[in-house]
Amino acid sequence: MIPLELIEQAKSAQVVTVLTGAGISAESGVPTFRGENGLWKKFRPQELANFDAFMRNPELVWEWYNYRRKIIEQISPNPGHFALVEMESYFPQFNLITQNVDGLHQRAGSRNVVELHGNIGRNRCVKCNRISTENLSLNGQKVPTCECGGLLRPDVVWFGELLPEDAIQKAFQASKSCDFFFSIGTSAVVYPAASLPEIAKQNGAFVVEINLEPTPITSFADISIRGKSGIVLPQIVKALT
Repeated sequence: MIPLELIEQAKSAQVVTVLTGAGISAESGVPTFRGENGLWKKFRPQELANFDAFMRNPELVWEWYNYRRKIIEQISPNPGHFALVEMESYFPQFNLITQNVDGLHQRAGSRNVVELHGNIGRNRCVKCNRISTENLSLNGQKVPTCECGGLLRPDVVWFGELLPEDAIQKAFQASKSCDFFFSIGTSAVVYPAASLPEIAKQNGAFVVEINLEPTPITSFADISIRGKSGIVLPQIVKALT
């Protein structure tokens, strides 16, 4: 049952901002790659998802990311993703911020998406920063290169790297200016993304958390719902429309 207060507050909202984390993707079957079977069980993500590891062994890192890409290509957006697409059409202004790199929000139809950690479907040159969306693969174990000759890498934020400045500034602004904030499927322990619900709350927004377990957000959220976003979000959309 969706609290009546949530629906009443949402119906009067003019600017809605949403933050999504790994939880919404996990409901589609996107694995976290921790404790992965087979070849990758010998590695931790921290040992592969960092720039030094890439420069030491770019073939291995590319092989891992191609493995991840193939899995994601076979996965579809879930009802939670599609409910957010409907919300984007419902509210006068709607901002969707995600920590996920799988592109499932865009595949579902969301248009205004801020990707804090990049997108696994894109590549970026380490030399000139040119972005490419070509579906590249290792050719005879040769790492793909840019037109300028630099190595191409997945356009995702690795351990030890700063978030894209444009993305984080848009996220801060969207959190400051909203009057309603959803935190969905995020553990709220990775900063600076974890600060966004706090910023929204400090600036007067009504904060709603949807997550399977309590998080640091739970203590200050106006409403905290325990459940899967693929079940809760469609119920909210139905109540709104």
